[in-house]
Amino acid sequence: MERIDHDLPWSAPGTRRQLSVFRFGAGERKAYIQASLHADELPGMRVAVELKRRLAELEGQGRLTGRIELVPVANPIGLGQMFQATSQGRFELGSGKNFNRDFADLAQLVEPAVAGRLGGDGDANVRTIRNAMLAALDELPPAGSELQGLQRLLLRHACDADLVLDLHCDFDAVVHLYMIPQQAETFMDLAARLGAGAVLVAEDTGGSSFDEACSMAWLRLSRRFPEAAVPLACQAATVELGGMPDTERERAEASAESVLAFLARRGLIDGDWPPAPALGCEATPFAGAQYAYPPHAGVVSFLQPVGAHVEVGDPLFEVIDPLEDRHSVVHASTSGVLYVRERLRFAQPGLWLAKVAGREPIRQGRLLSD
Repeated sequence: MERIDHDLPWSAPGTRRQLSVFRFGAGERKAYIQASLHADELPGMRVAVELKRRLAELEGQGRLTGRIELVPVANPIGLGQMFQATSQGRFELGSGKNFNRDFADLAQLVEPAVAGRLGGDGDANVRTIRNAMLAALDELPPAGSELQGLQRLLLRHACDADLVLDLHCDFDAVVHLYMIPQQAETFMDLAARLGAGAVLVAEDTGGSSFDEACSMAWLRLSRRFPEAAVPLACQAATVELGGMPDTERERAEASAESVLAFLARRGLIDGDWPPAPALGCEATPFAGAQYAYPPHAGVVSFLQPVGAHVEVGDPLFEVIDPLEDRHSVVHASTSGVLYVRERLRFAQPGLWLAKVAGREPIRQGRLLSD
């Protein structure tokens, strides 16, 4: 195991923040796994603890057939943001920016460098593009903020990987995954092993999140250079490991083993692993997800558990105004799986309270919420 520590730029005098990367194994194929980019989403960090231990064991046994880079704390900035004993890990307090938005467009960065250099040899094109990505990130002007510096470091470690997993969680949720539709088949094995309740696919969610920055670059380049053989060389997914409280040791150990079995199936680890169980859900369009909002302020009572299969018209939650006696019930507008509920129990204007994964698109434009 090799540990790589990067100092983040723009730390205040007398302080220092570091991004730590743990590198295991060797070989041409590479997997990159990071946890808790939203720093208050801790199930991923807990799973990373188990992955770090197990990868060290497997490396010692000579069973790693590729390189695996692990970042257990992908957001040291957000991890240090505490306000009245509550972690503020989703947004940078200084700028208000979401830590998992607005990653660099790698395709745009490398297009001038690779134009005229790509041909019919897909493997050669992958090497050319990855070298161009690394060079382009290195040649950018100095980062203008600590957040920008962090995002560039994360992207630089991931951009030459064959496989990228970004470990997150939601508020109160079943395990679910996001990826571009062209790569859904790749991740069905992982979804099944993790017991996912939903798999959501979209080409462009509108936020330039980390996983999309890694995978969409290859799709964009393949479309910009249709005469060349440009494979989708980076398979990337966001993995939501349930809800925020889901940090139990047994669950983390099981999730880590599921990730390792998936890496083995992708040719990065030797040995026998249990077969994946049957997948209990299907891939559905992210545009088909209902975001259910409250009609007014009030205390919230959920009427369905996470993981419930609901039909159009089924009640999702009720909102009661304790002063004016207003009482409203919000219903499902699509049939599917209730895969996320809000953790807060008082309705706030403009903030969703539940999400249902449906089969038919019902939204358009920007799909991600901040």
